[in-house]
Amino acid sequence: MSGASVQEFPSDFPIKVMGRHDSDLRALTQTIVERHAGALPESSVRTRTSADGNFLALTYLVRATSREQLDAIYRELTACKSVLMAL
Repeated sequence: MSGASVQEFPSDFPIKVMGRHDSDLRALTQTIVERHAGALPESSVRTRTSADGNFLALTYLVRATSREQLDAIYRELTACKSVLMAL
């Protein structure tokens, strides 16, 4: 067996997104995530602002059903101009 970890589905999977605080980052990224993963309850979204207030970090806990679903979410998030990084 190789050292690569294998993601099992379905599973809860955190998607982290970072961007500028002055953008509509949460609205834009939540729309993208929900398009692929369905509506998220407020308890599945964590928001953190950087110490200087310039950046926003969001974590969406989604119910991942496939690698293709996650790939589609990341592809769309990284194409979004307001997103600086998606992990």
